[in-house]
Amino acid sequence: MTITPLADRVLVKPSEDLEEKSSGGIIIPDTAKEKPMKGEIREVGSGRQTEDGKVIPMTVKKGDKILYGKYSGTEIKIDGEELLIMRESDVLAIVK
Repeated sequence: MTITPLADRVLVKPSEDLEEKSSGGIIIPDTAKEKPMKGEIREVGSGRQTEDGKVIPMTVKKGDKILYGKYSGTEIKIDGEELLIMRESDVLAIVK
């Protein structure tokens, strides 16, 4: 299935945290883990449209590694893959 976000929204694949133990060696269950706040942009919308009809192009592009707010976006599951849809304004930074 292919999804194309509308307007100023982006589709993000959260990065997987490989660390499952605390620094003291305690194994952390999946339910207690914090959500990652970084990911990769999979798809971008066309851009935000102003009231006079002009389209402001997106700053981020497909493939960018980003940081986003802790509670940003809406979780969706497509073909067994967990993704987030969020507005470009929820993106805090591009990681280079």
